[in-house]
Amino acid sequence: MKYVLTGLRYLLAILSSLALLLTLVSVLPSNKWWVQVVGFPRLQTLGVLAGCLVGWGLLHWPAHRRVRQGLLLGSAVGLVVQAWFLWPYLPLAPKAVPDAEAAKPASHLRILVINVWIKNRQGERLRHLVQTVQPDVLLALEPDDWWAQAMRPLQPSYPYRVELPRDDAYGMILYSRLPLADTQVQDLLQRGVPSIRTHLRLPDGRQITFFGFHPTPPIPDNYPDGVGLRGRAMHDVATDVRGDTLPTIVAGDFNDVSWSSTIHQLTQTGQLHDVSLGRGLYNTFDARAHLARWPLDHFFVSRQFQVTSLERLSDIGSDHFPLYAELALPSE
Repeated sequence: MKYVLTGLRYLLAILSSLALLLTLVSVLPSNKWWVQVVGFPRLQTLGVLAGCLVGWGLLHWPAHRRVRQGLLLGSAVGLVVQAWFLWPYLPLAPKAVPDAEAAKPASHLRILVINVWIKNRQGERLRHLVQTVQPDVLLALEPDDWWAQAMRPLQPSYPYRVELPRDDAYGMILYSRLPLADTQVQDLLQRGVPSIRTHLRLPDGRQITFFGFHPTPPIPDNYPDGVGLRGRAMHDVATDVRGDTLPTIVAGDFNDVSWSSTIHQLTQTGQLHDVSLGRGLYNTFDARAHLARWPLDHFFVSRQFQVTSLERLSDIGSDHFPLYAELALPSE
């Protein structure tokens, strides 16, 4: 038993040190991709730090009082830092976008965003989900030609479409029940990494602006030169929104977590607001893992909108969970 306790104590010391190191690195003001990535698992790191604090309290080790106090203090500081980043997204925090008021007339818009995962071949599950949820707008990310074909049975319900299938995981397909106007396909600073900007006409005749968004991730992938370009892409979208007088929605797989400084560029001007603030952590990736999950898919809206519902839906065989939002645009 003595050796088991000794092993546990050393393991606890290693976990505490690693979790504290990850916490300190994650707050560095750096655009290095590996610094940004260690900010993804904040919830997991917080859990490790909380477990370490409990462990130090139970094991009363090391015997040297100052060393023990240092380990306790370090773990506590790391836990507070991680909690500070996560708190705004918890249901007890204030909502950045208010709940819809049922008593007031409004147009409602249902949007489904799903990264289908280019390796996934379970098209029937996506079609079943769409037929069940009946969104007004469907944004599919990572579709290739196979997925474009698999989605065609949905076309009778979605007469307005933008189809950009690609075989490099940066394809994009937009299906809409609502008429589209002034549609533009724009590359996100890199050839072959498209975004969609369009106007949607609501049943009451009003128009809104919709951005479909899927920038490159913070790690080298198919576009290794894209590391660090997400910040510029966010800045460009924020600039575009500032000059737009219409109510605006920006949605998609941002390849970044809600609390990152890069994502916050969208909200710094006050034109856009994160729908998830005050509603919860909608960990959409990785659907195949139970512990290593974080929010990569998001909705940002202008101040005119209210939220009827925001849901992470069931797995369709992708590495992302679908994210669904019903938004209300008050008549006044």
